[in-house]
Amino acid sequence: QVQLVESGGGWVQAGGSLRLSCAASGRTFSKYDMGWFRQAPGKEREFVAAISWRGGSTYYADSVKGRFTISRDNAKNTVYLQMNSLKPEDTAVYYCSARYAPTVWSPRGPYDYWGQGTQVTVSS
Repeated sequence: QVQLVESGGGWVQAGGSLRLSCAASGRTFSKYDMGWFRQAPGKEREFVAAISWRGGSTYYADSVKGRFTISRDNAKNTVYLQMNSLKPEDTAVYYCSARYAPTVWSPRGPYDYWGQGTQVTVSS
C-alpha cells in the first residue's frame, strides 16, 4: 500500500515553468513504477509521463516530449515532473500514480494507486 500526495501546481503564463512533486509513503518506493496523468475539464484523463523502478527508464506522451521531464529521488520517496514551455492546453488537474514492481515495463498503466491531484492553469 502506498499513499501519494501531489504538490507544486498553480497558475503560470504561457511559456513559463512549474515543477510538480509527488511524495509517497512507505519504505518500498524504489520498487514502484511511477506515472503522471492529467485531466482537463470535459476531457478524459490522459497519460503524461512515466518512470520505471528498474533503471529509471522514462516515457512521455508526444504532446509533452521535449518540454516535460520526469525524475525520481528514491531517498526522498518523491517523483517530480518538471514542466517547461507550458501552453494553455497543458491546463489540467495532474495526478501522480504508482504500480508495485511490475515485471513488464508498461508506462501507460494500469496503475494501482493514485494521488488526489494538483491543479495546473496556464494562461495565454
